[in-house]
Amino acid sequence: MWGVGVLAYIVAVLHRTSFGVAGIDAVHRFGASAGMLASFTVLQLLVYAGLQIPVGLLLDRVGPRRMIAGGALLMAAGQALMAVAGSVGAAVAARVLVGAGDAMTFISVLSIVATWFPGRQAPVVTQLTGLLGQLGQVLSAVPLVALLHGPGWTTAFGSAAALGVLVGVLSIAVLRDSAPGAVRPAAPSPRQVGHDLRAAFRHPGTRLGLWTHFVTQFSSNTFALMWGYPYLVSGQGMRPSAASTLLTLFVLANVVSGPFVGRLVARYPMRRSRLVLGIVAVNAGAWAAVLACPPPAPAWLLVLLVVCVALGGPGAMIGFDYARTFNPPARQGTATGIVNVGGFVAALITILLIGFVLDALSPGKDFTPAAFRAAWTVQVLIWTVGVAGVLRTRHLTRRHLALSEG
Repeated sequence: MWGVGVLAYIVAVLHRTSFGVAGIDAVHRFGASAGMLASFTVLQLLVYAGLQIPVGLLLDRVGPRRMIAGGALLMAAGQALMAVAGSVGAAVAARVLVGAGDAMTFISVLSIVATWFPGRQAPVVTQLTGLLGQLGQVLSAVPLVALLHGPGWTTAFGSAAALGVLVGVLSIAVLRDSAPGAVRPAAPSPRQVGHDLRAAFRHPGTRLGLWTHFVTQFSSNTFALMWGYPYLVSGQGMRPSAASTLLTLFVLANVVSGPFVGRLVARYPMRRSRLVLGIVAVNAGAWAAVLACPPPAPAWLLVLLVVCVALGGPGAMIGFDYARTFNPPARQGTATGIVNVGGFVAALITILLIGFVLDALSPGKDFTPAAFRAAWTVQVLIWTVGVAGVLRTRHLTRRHLALSEG
């Protein structure tokens, strides 16, 4: 069950990140400015984030099998439309479909983890799910880029669509909503759905998970989904092949760090917020070092940046552990959906702000190193808001636990 779920998530990440590596090609294909280009991904993330809570509620009603299969087929339709899109309108519609299908995938795979693994293993398996999913970024950074620069745009996105159809068929054939012999609880009534949504959001532990996801994931999402590849090529003067290699290193850093973060969370559950704040500090410090250095930065410093930014992925998984531990099974889909909103809302704001700065500082459609250097500083605002949210909800959660124990 878990293997097919992870495969579905890998392909979802491929779809999610495909437009980022095609950003420079899209500028010329659609005649788009940096702001318009950013709006494609922002709209995709807006759809993703906006559907998280409805998808979480629906997941609790219909189970992960239909959600994962439906999401895969929606994303395949979006990529097929992108393959033949010749106008901005068609491309926007394609990214909306990708965002909607993507929204249905990850939290449904986490539901499989909760069903098929004991609680003591769940933190590590959740981390493994997140990090293995990032292999989808390798697929977009290497074979998809090769197809873009070889057979061309239509073949690249058409191949991604075919892979999505394959995953949809496998999900329908293999996945099951519950273990053999298990009695699936009755679908909640609309009144109970509303009660679960309010109860999940009101619990400070759920909101702590949301702010954790917000502050850890946005930088890595912004880098992977939209501006990382253009930044390395246009902002740091790297060859496209070298930039693809660094994006592959980004994924490998996720793979290596994820299990360690999962073990720390399982071993020290009362110290999770300290780990979150430490990851944020490392991320911000790496960006400060790179942006303080006039471009092009030394290769070793860019490698260090990619490794540090990649830690945001495992850090964001801690938010889902909060959702799991502070909510009963009947509303974990809802709570997970609430948490998953955080990082994607922060990422779409950051992506859009960077696009605006690039448009303001770059002549024409040529992104300059100086413009990129200024644009990435908008992250300071998001870090400030996110850290404040983590500190506030951590205090509320500790007070809630103390009252419960009393």
